[in-house]
Amino acid sequence: MNDTVTAPGKRPTAGQLALAEALARGETRPAGGITTVPASVYTDPEHFAHEKAALFDRLPQVLMPSALIPDPGMAVPHDLTGKPLLVTRDKEGMVHVFLNVCRHRGTRLVEGNEAECVARLVCPYHAWTYRLDGALLALPRPDSFPGLDKGDFHLVELPSCEAGGLIWYSPRDEADFTLARSLGEDMDAFGAPDHFLFRRKTHSVAGNWKLIMDAFLESYHVTRLHAKTIGPFFKDGVTSGDMIGPHARSAVGRVDELDGIDLTDMAALRRRVTFAYQLLPATVIIPSPDYINVMALWPQAQDHTLVEDFMLIPEPPANDKARDHWERSWALLDGGVFASEDFRAAELGQQGLSTGAVPELTLGTLEGGIRRFHETVSEALRAAN
Repeated sequence: MNDTVTAPGKRPTAGQLALAEALARGETRPAGGITTVPASVYTDPEHFAHEKAALFDRLPQVLMPSALIPDPGMAVPHDLTGKPLLVTRDKEGMVHVFLNVCRHRGTRLVEGNEAECVARLVCPYHAWTYRLDGALLALPRPDSFPGLDKGDFHLVELPSCEAGGLIWYSPRDEADFTLARSLGEDMDAFGAPDHFLFRRKTHSVAGNWKLIMDAFLESYHVTRLHAKTIGPFFKDGVTSGDMIGPHARSAVGRVDELDGIDLTDMAALRRRVTFAYQLLPATVIIPSPDYINVMALWPQAQDHTLVEDFMLIPEPPANDKARDHWERSWALLDGGVFASEDFRAAELGQQGLSTGAVPELTLGTLEGGIRRFHETVSEALRAAN
């Protein structure tokens, strides 16, 4: 049920290059007028329940970067979707996403949430044993199950796709990963499939999941909210963007000019432009000049979201100096920019909106990405009815 796609590359895709060329020409997102978003979409429990059913229980979404289980013979439980999942990479290198449930008596098959190297999966209750491709390998006292066909007891597998260093899954049997493969081409251009997982952390944010997404859909806040961290590295409101189906892609101009550089040189381009991806329903990918952050959002309630942040670096640290460099980068983004600024702003926004003082959010011309995202969510909700 897995579809694996790999295509290493170090040049920008046509779409990435088009956004960079727009910035070089001084073009930005088309300016519209003032728009609004109802505050109730962030605070209404019934609206949240509709989103959960129509988006998170229905659409393909990113579970994790491939770097979490990079080698054959690895497995990692994943519980943040609300269902116990188990992601494995079998001995042939293929990724599988299973329900983390033994087919004998329904026991959770693997405990914890850390990735491990394993030869097989053994249920802790009665030691039914499975291969990493989900097939039932053996069971104690097979004579006590006369006529049992092991082929009928394969682990329950969900559709999945590995593309561009990301592992996607679908909560439903009907799954179309065409757009995942298209986005995988962009991730290949950043070299993501070859990256090493340096750090991983789950944040508990007392805010609606869309308030977190909103922070990565506009550049209006960058030089203000992030004035003491990354704000000085960026130009105010200089951005271009487009859509890949329901997924948003943007390019934000840094203070270094684009004049005189080869825009087809991805390394040079990343030093001057920061790309960002906001994938429906709730994944954010930020490729910085020399590393990549993948953030998967898992809504728990209308005012509570878990955010799993992964930091991917080009190769394992070779020495203490390199490790210190990456530690400082991790502390800057995960602990500073994301946790202390973006996530905190979402929490403060949730507190304010919950009072009813602001019946609708007012969006200016630098916040058009938020309006488009909410329109995309609304379209998905209507399609699910």
